[in-house]
Amino acid sequence: MSVQHPKLNAKRMARLVEISRVLNATTNLSHLLSRIISEAAELTQAEAASILLLDPKTQQLHFKASSNKVPPEMANMAVSLDDSIAGAILTENKPMYIQDVSQDSRWNQNVDDAIAFRTRSILGVPMHNVAQEPVGVLEALNKVGGGDFSVQDFETLSILADIAGVAVEQARLFNELEQANAELNELDQLKTDFIAIASHELRTPLSVILGYVSFLRDESGPEMMEQFDNVLQAAVHLRTLIQDMLNLRYVDAGTAQLTRQQVDLVELVQDMNLEQDETAAAKEQTVHVTLHDGNLPVLIDQDMMEVIIGNLLNNAVKFTPKGGQIGVKVQRQGREAWFHIKDSGIGIPEDQLERIFKRFYQVESPLRRQHEGMGLGLSIAKELVELHGGRIWAESSNQHGSEFIIALRLELPPTGLL
Repeated sequence: MSVQHPKLNAKRMARLVEISRVLNATTNLSHLLSRIISEAAELTQAEAASILLLDPKTQQLHFKASSNKVPPEMANMAVSLDDSIAGAILTENKPMYIQDVSQDSRWNQNVDDAIAFRTRSILGVPMHNVAQEPVGVLEALNKVGGGDFSVQDFETLSILADIAGVAVEQARLFNELEQANAELNELDQLKTDFIAIASHELRTPLSVILGYVSFLRDESGPEMMEQFDNVLQAAVHLRTLIQDMLNLRYVDAGTAQLTRQQVDLVELVQDMNLEQDETAAAKEQTVHVTLHDGNLPVLIDQDMMEVIIGNLLNNAVKFTPKGGQIGVKVQRQGREAWFHIKDSGIGIPEDQLERIFKRFYQVESPLRRQHEGMGLGLSIAKELVELHGGRIWAESSNQHGSEFIIALRLELPPTGLL
């Protein structure tokens, strides 16, 4: 081996700095490896270059890139660390220069046969990760013109290998992170679907239970009344938990996707049949519904709007005493449709009319709570209403009940008339 230019010249050093910048900005592993071998071959004036990466599980090397086309079967072929030139470079963790591979027992002729290439000499250096652990081997094959690789080629390839090792590790971590995020998104969707299905499937039999127990209580004598009341109380609590499960779907309401369609708000509320709400019936409450005489078309996600109205009704039922009254009204107010729900409950202090829409906020002290729930219903309702471009607010005269109002823009025809 001849020794020329023992130190890297400024031009080559500047080129390596630029390569480092480009490689560390590349997150696509195949593009990264292709760029590395191209630069390695050009900088060392080699006929070809290749990269072998260590599989941390099997502790074997695999061809991952070559300036010659790598057949698919070769990419999957394992290279032992014990009886190969690349394996020796990795295990000894130092550069090696094999000037005549035909004289080295570790050389595998099958590699040349697979890529239709005749290797005469190999300059190989280990690739290191950030922790300076060897993770692969970068090889330059055959000096152009048949000469020897120089000390400068050693230094260039060693610097490039370390730059490449860090860049490869970064690309791997980026790909693993993308995969992990994709799996998390998939799991999150599965969770959302499960909650939606489970809550839907639970509501139907629970409605039957609430209705049947209410009927039995009304038909029973005084001696059984308390037992049926206990069953109803447990069923109402379960209904609250199911509604909380539905709300969990919209904890990140800002990221929810709206499926808007023109819906008549009057017809939607009518179809929800709020007067027959089982939870209100279980508490012997009466729900009065007053509807606008005519259509009130709004552009909404119907499923979300039903969740919003359900949350407001559940809130009214929760804070209205047994035998109380709940009023629901749908009206037109100028160019808007307004939905009202008024309870005859304990009311809300004026200084808390805004705070009740914050997540997990409870008007009652946590130590003295009489009403169960996660404190999500009103906050989710507000976020979903605002996602529709609407408004929601509360009005209350303390100790005289509360009223919640939703305002949505009407989808008026071009004439401005309904």
